[in-house]
Amino acid sequence: MTKEDEYRDRIQQFSWNDLADLWEAIKVGETPGWSNGKAFEYLILRAFQLEGAYVIWPYMVTIGELTKTETEETAEQIDGFVHTVDGLACLVECKDYGEDRVNVEPIAKLRNQLLRRPSVVIGMAFSRSGFTDPASLLARFTAPQIILLWGGDEVEIALKNQWFCKGLIAKYRVCVAKGLPDYHISRGV
Repeated sequence: MTKEDEYRDRIQQFSWNDLADLWEAIKVGETPGWSNGKAFEYLILRAFQLEGAYVIWPYMVTIGELTKTETEETAEQIDGFVHTVDGLACLVECKDYGEDRVNVEPIAKLRNQLLRRPSVVIGMAFSRSGFTDPASLLARFTAPQIILLWGGDEVEIALKNQWFCKGLIAKYRVCVAKGLPDYHISRGV
C-alpha cells in the first residue's frame, strides 16, 4: 500500500467534526502522520466528498498515457479532481506554505493543466495563507480557463457551514458574471 493510499483510506474515515479538528492542527502546523501539505490537500477533497461530490484523490498522468507508449515518466501531478452533483468538473491544486502566500507558479501550473482538458473543466486553487497580488491578477487573466481562488479563511467558513459545494457554485457564478476568480464566500453563497 502506498503512502497516498494510506492517506486516502485514513481521510475517508473523517467526519465534518474530524475535518474541523484537522483544520485546527493544520493551522498550527501539527499534523503527525501526514507529509508536508498532504493533510490540507486531503481535507479539501474529503470535504467535497462529504457533500456528495465525486472525488479522484491525488494522481499522476504519465507521458505514456498521453503518447500511448510505455513511458512511465510523470507528465502531470494532480492534487485532486472534484465533480459536483451540480455538474461542475474541477481540477484541484492545494498549497500549504505556512504563513507564506502562494505566488503565480501554482496558478500557471493549473492553467497549463486546464489547457489540456475540455473547456468545461475549471480549476480551484486552495491556499491556507492566501495568494499574492500577482497570483490573484494572473487568475483574472487565464480566460478562457477559469481558476477559482480559495484562501484559508474561506476554507474555515466552508468547513464551519459545510458548504464547499455551495461556495464553489457562488464563486463560479460570480466569476462567470463578473470575471472575478477570487470572490470571497463570506459575501454570501
